[in-house]
Amino acid sequence: MSDGGAAGRMLLTGIGELVTNEPAPDREAGPLGIVRDAAVLVEDGRIAWIGSASHADERLAHRVERDDRRDGDEHRSLWDAEVEVVDAGGRAVMPGFVDSHSHLVFGGDRAAEFAARMAGQRYEAGGIRSTVAATRAASDDELRARLAGFVAELHAQGTTTFEIKSGYGLSVADEERLVRLAREVTDEVTFLGAHVVPFEFREDPAFGGDADRAAEAYVDLVVGEMLAACAPHSRWVDAFCERGAFTAEQSRRVLEAGAAAGLGVRVHGNQLGEGPGVRLAVELGAASVDHCTFLSDADVAALASSETVATLLPGVEFSTRQPYPDARRLIDAGVTVALASDCNPGSSFTSSLPFCIAVAVRDMGMTPAEAVWASTAGGAAALRRTDVGAIRPGMRADLVELTAPSHVHLAYRPGVPLISRVWKDGGLVAQR
Repeated sequence: MSDGGAAGRMLLTGIGELVTNEPAPDREAGPLGIVRDAAVLVEDGRIAWIGSASHADERLAHRVERDDRRDGDEHRSLWDAEVEVVDAGGRAVMPGFVDSHSHLVFGGDRAAEFAARMAGQRYEAGGIRSTVAATRAASDDELRARLAGFVAELHAQGTTTFEIKSGYGLSVADEERLVRLAREVTDEVTFLGAHVVPFEFREDPAFGGDADRAAEAYVDLVVGEMLAACAPHSRWVDAFCERGAFTAEQSRRVLEAGAAAGLGVRVHGNQLGEGPGVRLAVELGAASVDHCTFLSDADVAALASSETVATLLPGVEFSTRQPYPDARRLIDAGVTVALASDCNPGSSFTSSLPFCIAVAVRDMGMTPAEAVWASTAGGAAALRRTDVGAIRPGMRADLVELTAPSHVHLAYRPGVPLISRVWKDGGLVAQR
């Protein structure tokens, strides 16, 4: 993946509230490092300077003079320096959202399943298999076109960095093409061959209906031929350590094999009940354990003493009517928390992090500032990225302008489209 940024300079000024995620003594208290009446200078796709809007012209002139001396040009004016000046008109500006958990390469639709759940049917992991069948039947071009639509949707809602998992192929050829297609649009690709055991293994007469034998045989495939095919296109390996999916030992086999192949570790865990997923993630040094809906005191303590991020996915609980995870409990214990969409056709068909922020504030005990941090800097931590999720010199110029004076409006005005303009690597990728 290339940076895809715009060359040259852009001065974004007239910012009423700038969320930097960089606390400092001269900024407002709290995790967001807010600067009022601010400006941001972007050069070649990176943040070059942030500060007071009243000092922006002086700062920019200094940089132009520096370049003039280097170029031997003593007469070039500020405006001849090809600086694009953008006035935010008093609106809030913040880092682009970092969505660290999504499943965007798939075929088919599960609206009927959603309607059944809303009528009282319990959510189970097995619904994944219907998406597997539809995904296998779709062509590369069909999947690619749908993926492009999702990427545009993400950008329009302020997401500039996103992870994509496989997991809807569950054969060597199909998992390979899913990670390959995902890699066309993001560097953050996760191999999730251990999503569920596919139908053909469960129904294979060679296993005589023994689900454990079928699962072990499928794990053999995942850690062997499938991993070898998918690792070149992936950065991460993941496993669904949950009832109806994979046991702790089966998940361990997959995750350790992925790590041995050079992939970072992520875990789906503790979604449907208390279980071993969190402790396995911490033991293996996973970057993130995702869901964390049902946690024991020991799970919380393990996360608090580790560098593993707890990634919460409120769209899932909204769509499945499960209890929401207790973000307040985690934050108060000192756990690093991220918010992500888990965009997928079965349990959370939303790509909107503003929606997730509103739900997290309303139902998970988070303040607006904590939810914004978790969906930007928290997501970056979950992906172990140091170039996104904050606004400071040297970072990628991934910026979101709101049609609102404050980040609080993301929770205060739920469901209202508040994303005005979005820049990725300094280039405008969405505008409303």
